[in-house]
This record gives sequence, C-alpha cells and structure tokens, in this order.
Amino acid sequence: MSVTTEQIRGALSRVAIPDGKDLISADLVRAIQVDGSVVRFVIEAPSPEIARLMEPVRKAAEAVVAELPGVTQVSAALTAHGPAAEPPKGLKIGGHPKPQAGSLKPPGVARILAIGSGKGGVGKSTVSSNLAVALARAGRRVGLLDGDIHGPSLPRMMGVSQKPESPDGQTIIPLKAHGVTIMSIGLMLPEDKAVVWRGPMLMGALQQMLGQVAWGDLDVLIVDLPPGTGDVAMTLCQKAQVSGAIVVSTPQDVALLDARKALDMFDTLKTPVIGLIENMAVFTCPHCGGESHVFGEGGVVAEATARGVPLLAQLPLDLETRLAGDGGAPVAAGNGPMADAYAQLANRLIEGGMV
Repeated sequence: MSVTTEQIRGALSRVAIPDGKDLISADLVRAIQVDGSVVRFVIEAPSPEIARLMEPVRKAAEAVVAELPGVTQVSAALTAHGPAAEPPKGLKIGGHPKPQAGSLKPPGVARILAIGSGKGGVGKSTVSSNLAVALARAGRRVGLLDGDIHGPSLPRMMGVSQKPESPDGQTIIPLKAHGVTIMSIGLMLPEDKAVVWRGPMLMGALQQMLGQVAWGDLDVLIVDLPPGTGDVAMTLCQKAQVSGAIVVSTPQDVALLDARKALDMFDTLKTPVIGLIENMAVFTCPHCGGESHVFGEGGVVAEATARGVPLLAQLPLDLETRLAGDGGAPVAAGNGPMADAYAQLANRLIEGGMV
C-alpha cells in the first residue's frame, strides 16, 4: 500500500526550521507527489538567502519521509521566491533601441540557436531550459537568453532569482545555474509586474540583453523566443546571425496550425530550421503503465516528414519534468529517463555539428 500525502505531511511536521516552526506549520511544502514507493516534493523558502541556509533542512526532510513504510526513494527540491527585483543601479531597462550598425550577435558567441513555437503552452521554455542544461553537462559552454519578455519563466525554471549586477550602469553581469549562463528580463523586474511595452520597447530590451550582457565565450547561446511570429523573433533572426531554429509543438492539430506559421516565419527570414521537437507526445500512467495520447498522436512526425525536416525528439508529458521546473532544478540536471532523453537530444545536436 502506497504512503499517503497525509502521512508525508505528518512526517514533515517533525522537521524544524531555524525560526522554531516546522515545514508544515510554516507552509513551505509544495507539490507532494507519490509514485508508488517514490515520493517527491518541493520546499519553498521565503527568500534565496534563507534557502541557502536550508540544505540541512532539505536533507532532514528526505530522511524522515524515507522512514515511512513503503517508501524506497525520496527527492526534495529546494527553491525560493526572490524579493521584488529592481534594475541594477544606473541601468535603464527597455526603451527604444539605439541605432546600431552591424550584427546584434554578441562577441565571443559562436552560435545562436532560436527555439520557437507558433503558440504558447507547448513546453517551449521547458525544452529550452533542459536542452541548455543537457548541453552544458555534455561539455558545451552554453548561454540561455529568455526572449519571452512579456512572460519570462526561465528564472523560476532555472532556480535563479538574484538581481544581476551592473558595475558601470552599462554592462550587465549574467547569472549562472546548472552550468548555464542565464539572462532574463524577469531578473530585472518584480515577478508579479506586467511588462506593458510596445514593439520598440521590446526591441530595446532585446538589444540590451544581447549587446550589454557580458556573455563571455560561448559555444552556443540558446534564445527562448516568445510564442508567435512577432517583433522579437523577427529582430533576432534579421539582426543577430541566428545559426538555426528549432520549433516545438504538441501533436494536436491546433498547435500544429500555429507551428506551421512559425516554420513559415523562419523560412521567410532565411533562418534554417534544424529540426522539430514533439513535446507531450504521450502520457504513461504511473499506476497501470497504460499510455494515453492526450494531445493526439503523430502530428509532428507527419509534419516533419512532409517538410523534410529532422524530428529531433519526441518527449512525453511527464509530471517529474513539471515538478523539476517549478522547483528550479531542471530534470536534465538529474538522473532518470527524462534526463537521458534530453542528453540524447543534446548529443544529436552536437554530433550533427549544430551546436
């Protein structure tokens, strides 16, 4: 008989935290998942500073849950909500782009790889973050730029919340996590603040994040594009010497309709599409092992075949991937079937000379 959520919460109520409360009374436990004898959950600290002191608490939480009958494996991810960010002192974010001759491609970056989709909700940012981590684990020097300025999600997925520094009010020092150099507008503004900017402001922000960030020497800079075919994608492909693009879609007809528009955009902008990724291809029930094609079956495979474009990967709809992203520890940074899937994707790109 599987352990229950109530039993897990009862065990975690015995784990004290520095302020004298316990994990449950302080409401720090999120996303408890029971998969047979395997238990996963997230501990969400009030701030990054407190999170850095809570590694012993995380280990203690895993230990008390592991003692419960029927539990063979426990995994606790530690994350934190950062304080409301502000731009570094003296640095203005956004604004109209400055006239600039030549390419926006940062010096020291060998290749830029754009990851796009025709619509939101297909897992493009999840793919971007995990592919970046997998490439870094394979020995590549990788940067990750959150180009989704209206809906930046990579700080949460990569587990970063610190404010980037700007020593001179011009140069922005990016953050690093899981072996990847990261920059996002979400690190410069409060998490709950909407970015209410028109096209020129978006272009100014993109110009800053390409030209003012100290990216250093990178084998590849992965740019997680916003959904659709708007200003950010157009400017990036026209002015930043993008080496190639990957389009992510789910198999369903509605997603494919929009994915075709993304493919047409890259074709119009003379950006080579190096492959398609079918995400959420199948769901495997953790209880019975049965497979369900929640979003349809084979749509991206057929599209890739029809266009003569490589199908780079078929990734399942996976709860562990979602929990890992919410917890700021991408699934590709660990071990298991999904980490292996992203490692295979990374190796395919490396062996093909794409990154």
